[in-house]
Amino acid sequence: MTSPRSGLRERKKQATRTALREAALRLALERGPDNVRVEDIAGAAGVSPRTYNNYFSSRAQAIVAAVTAEREARVAAAVAARPAGTPLAGAIADAIVTQYTDPGGHDPAVLLLITSRPDLRGAFLGTAASIEHPLAAVIAARLGTTGQDLAQVLAACVAAAVRIALERWLRPAGLSPAASGLVVPSGSLPDLLRTALAPLTPAIQAAEKAAAGPGRPAP
Repeated sequence: MTSPRSGLRERKKQATRTALREAALRLALERGPDNVRVEDIAGAAGVSPRTYNNYFSSRAQAIVAAVTAEREARVAAAVAARPAGTPLAGAIADAIVTQYTDPGGHDPAVLLLITSRPDLRGAFLGTAASIEHPLAAVIAARLGTTGQDLAQVLAACVAAAVRIALERWLRPAGLSPAASGLVVPSGSLPDLLRTALAPLTPAIQAAEKAAAGPGRPAP
C-alpha cells in the first residue's frame, strides 16, 4: 500500500519531470537545441542541474520526453480498457497506432524540430522501448499468472516492432542514421506500425489460446 508520504513524493517527482521536459522543449523551440544548456533547462524548471541529471541523461532525451510523455502508460491503459473478449493482438495494434499518431496538442514545429536533428531522431526512436514493461503487465493480466515470462517476451517484440516502424518512417531508404538536416517522414505511420506488428499476431493468438485452456476458444 502506498503511504501518503510516498504518494506525495511520487507526485513531486512527476511534477519535476514534467516541468523539466516542458522547459526543454520550450527553450529548444525558442532558441534552437544548440543554444540550450542543461543549466538553462534546470533554471527554467526551478531546480538545480544536479536534479536535472537525476531525470534525464541528455538534452535530447528531455526534449523528446515532452512529446512522448506518458505514452507507454496510455498504450497499456488502452489495451487494458478493451473488453476481455477482444483479440489481444488487435487491441495492442489499435492502442499503438492511436497513441503514436495522436499529435498530443503539439504544433508542427515540434515534429520539424525532431526530424531535423539526428540526436533528437535517435532519442525519439529510443522511446519505443519504454512501452515494454507497462505492456507486459497488461498482457500478463490477460494471459493469467502463468504468462509472466511469455508476456515479457511478447511485449519486448511489440516494442521492437514499433521501433522498426518508426525507423522506416524517419529513415527513408538510403539515409544514414547520422544524417544531418531535415528528414521528411516517409509513408503512412499507421500503416507502417500495423505492418511491423502483423507478424506477431500468430504468437499472441497462440498465447491467448494456451491461456484459455483446453476446449476454450481464444478471443
